[in-house]
Amino acid sequence: MRFKDVFSIIGPSMIGPSSSHTAGAVRLGRTARQVLGVAPFEANIHLYGSFADTYKGHGTDLALVAGLLDFDTDDVRIRDAIQSADSADVKVRFYPERLPVAHPNTVSIVLSRETEGVRVTGRSIGGGNIEIIGVDRFDVKFTANYPTLLIFHGDRAGMIAEVTDVLMRAGVNISHMEVDRESRNGDALTVIECDQRVPLKELDRISTLPDVAKVRVIDLSGTLSTVGVEANCETCPGGEGRR
Repeated sequence: MRFKDVFSIIGPSMIGPSSSHTAGAVRLGRTARQVLGVAPFEANIHLYGSFADTYKGHGTDLALVAGLLDFDTDDVRIRDAIQSADSADVKVRFYPERLPVAHPNTVSIVLSRETEGVRVTGRSIGGGNIEIIGVDRFDVKFTANYPTLLIFHGDRAGMIAEVTDVLMRAGVNISHMEVDRESRNGDALTVIECDQRVPLKELDRISTLPDVAKVRVIDLSGTLSTVGVEANCETCPGGEGRR
């Protein structure tokens, strides 16, 4: 992670005592919610390293739940996030784990809602910055600092070329991309970080490409929490149904 200015170190505008344990945790929670695509009914949160040791004292529990509720890092409702989750009938459980991990501020968030479910693993690396290192069974890495596409699809020849052609024709520049797959011709996940938001028309085009199962949009800018598409249905990371 390369810090570009002092604000990358001291963190964003936030509620809470620690950019790593609170601001970063909010961003991890929001990212997990957006990967699911809708507000969760249930969240099982597995904490590792210093997150497991200090999550109550540093407010990491409040911050993670606030993110799941789509609150931003400076939202005063973070202080009452647990009560807000109870009021919204979101069941949250915390599991402090003792397994060794590469980074001390690591969390694995398992979300479910009806037939939808996802596991997102990430870490808070300082200054409110995060790294996602796993989505379900796929080993992928992204920062959520940029508008990011998660494209769940079948592994086949030409898939990446078709996706990038849609983005190229829309004038969307790719800043980072990586792919992980279960096996040759099996399920795969492509992660694309973009320099600008992808228009809904192009998201629809990607979602209807052959062998694309669903598309998720990660955007933590604070001004867009309702963009996301899934093949043959309308869902979004910040709510239920595209607006």
